[in-house]
Amino acid sequence: MTKFIIRWAINAVGLYAAVLIVPGIQLRGDWTGVLWLALIFGLLNALVRPLLKFLTCPLIILTLGLFTLVINTLVLMLTSRVGQVFGIGLSVADFWTALLGSLVISLVSVVMSVIFRDELKGKKR
Repeated sequence: MTKFIIRWAINAVGLYAAVLIVPGIQLRGDWTGVLWLALIFGLLNALVRPLLKFLTCPLIILTLGLFTLVINTLVLMLTSRVGQVFGIGLSVADFWTALLGSLVISLVSVVMSVIFRDELKGKKR
């Protein structure tokens, strides 16, 4: 359960950083919206992303893994759409804005995963 909460917090911080840094991504609401969006983003990453990676495996191999950036972009755009269905106002302007936002989220996620590496592995200090 602790790993889930840490991963949820990492996704929330990454999404909030993308909202702050990327001009075309806007959030209407308060910090609870970011938490709900992080939950939606995590669920989509767990459920939809593996299917997209399986379906686009030849493209991922052909581009030496760079097509995963497109998959991350599509997951961010899908998170925006699902959030809007549930009344959480995340708007992403276009594909290139979503690409930049997915890069920001990925960088924040990598940095924070390194910081919380022991907690995510379940080791005690």
